[in-house]
Amino acid sequence: MAVCLTEPLRKPCMYHVKFKVELHMKKSLVPIHLSCEQVGLEMLCLCGQLDLLIRAQVHQFQEQLKQDSSPIESHVLQRQGSDIIEQMHQCLEHLPKPVPELEDYLDIVGLSTMFPRVEIFVIHGSPVDMLEKPAMDGYFPYIGRLNQLLVLCQQLEDDVRHLGSHKYIAHQLSVIYQVLSLLKGILPLAGIRRGIEANFKEIKMALVPVEGSKLEPQLPAHHIDWILEVTQSLISTVSSLPEELTEDLDQVMAFISKLK
Repeated sequence: MAVCLTEPLRKPCMYHVKFKVELHMKKSLVPIHLSCEQVGLEMLCLCGQLDLLIRAQVHQFQEQLKQDSSPIESHVLQRQGSDIIEQMHQCLEHLPKPVPELEDYLDIVGLSTMFPRVEIFVIHGSPVDMLEKPAMDGYFPYIGRLNQLLVLCQQLEDDVRHLGSHKYIAHQLSVIYQVLSLLKGILPLAGIRRGIEANFKEIKMALVPVEGSKLEPQLPAHHIDWILEVTQSLISTVSSLPEELTEDLDQVMAFISKLK
């Protein structure tokens, strides 16, 4: 058995109250001031978060009713919903005095029209569904599809340039086609979708492994050039957000433009 004969370099100190720290989980420790525009943007984000929570709860109610069960409100909605509403109140404190009531602010800036479920929840504290779906219900799915299309094209472009094997290129192209199919009626994308339809079989055939060959499938140069043309065209179109792509974004864009 070995025994240490020297004194320790450091001895642990007892805890002292002066080292106490406070944790603020929901409020910044550093005082910040938001402009009216920043308040509007923050409130837009908070309304979006609360609306998604409410819709999830309404969906749960519907599932419970299908199973002949009494609807039971989730504690998650009440807890997280209360947190979001508290953040809204804190956000409004940055506005010039007198600070409007939360319900009044939602009406003044138009958020009550964009998020009617949120307005009802703020007033009554209960989640309800709408007979007529608000236009904002399609906002996040639409943004998600545009983002998915952009990321898929960037990935395909990188893979076709740098990977030693192109065996999954046809699959990647088909996924892009599926996303484009969800974005029907958008003229700049329709022509690209038809181009994929016309060339897909040829791309797929070019990637069929040669019997007995140990080489990984590689696309011919002219197919690579065509794929790069497709991906670059899609990336450019989505990134530039032409008018045809912004129809489902009109409400948010109009709201933001009013803040400036």
